[in-house]
Amino acid sequence: MADPEVDMTAGLLALDHQLLELLESLQPEDWLRPTVARRWNVKDVAAHLLDGNLRALSMLRDGYRTPFRETGSHEELVAYLNELNQDWVHAAGRLSPRILIFLHQVTGPLYCSYMASLPPLDKAAFAVTWAGQTQSTNRMHIAREYTEKFLHQQQIRDALGRKGLLNVEFYHPFLDICMLALPHTFREVRAAVGTNLSVTISGEGGGTWWLSNSPSGSWELCPPGTGVPEAAVEIPGTEAWKLFSKSIRAENIKDSIVIRGDRGLALTALDMVSFMA
Repeated sequence: MADPEVDMTAGLLALDHQLLELLESLQPEDWLRPTVARRWNVKDVAAHLLDGNLRALSMLRDGYRTPFRETGSHEELVAYLNELNQDWVHAAGRLSPRILIFLHQVTGPLYCSYMASLPPLDKAAFAVTWAGQTQSTNRMHIAREYTEKFLHQQQIRDALGRKGLLNVEFYHPFLDICMLALPHTFREVRAAVGTNLSVTISGEGGGTWWLSNSPSGSWELCPPGTGVPEAAVEIPGTEAWKLFSKSIRAENIKDSIVIRGDRGLALTALDMVSFMA
């Protein structure tokens, strides 16, 4: 069952070690390979990961904030964040791969150290809105950071055909955090109390998560049951990370998704997005 209070600071550090080994192994042509991140190639994604380090250290650790445009809706906020991301990637086009690696070597440990220094249960600077939260703890903020770091490194590995992070050590925690978006995805779905949905991600690092309609009328993640849920969906592990980040949509992989029971509930689960996308 997904738990927002799991400490992911060690996971962040392990991911950073994996990233540095990966980037240091790349050949010149590897940096130009396209990724599932739409307009970005491998070098662009590496630059975006660096931006994540620098933003956290500058804004959160050092308290240095540049003017932030006010947005009125989720869609406007996503568009603005995408604009900021693209501005950085465009400027980073001037940096060589060697410089990018060096900057990751410097900022990665500083970023991980800062995250580990945060009081885990204090209020985070930003809420994890895709999980339906208006206020989050630092632990939840760090969990979100883990999913961001995992996703973009996996995009690079996917583009290169390299052995990915789709294993128990790295992928299962990623999925566990992503599933925190499931209750929020069902927030307007009405069903009888006790209605259950199971979501299974196949392959190494996968698992099964259950969502149940509680007596209060809200949907809640719960331990997998022993009976047959009213709806069940199974997604290949090789595709789930792309689906939950909107790199692909369910219709793109419909032949590899298995649905049982209430199709409406299952299709709602396939609309879950665990990122600001």
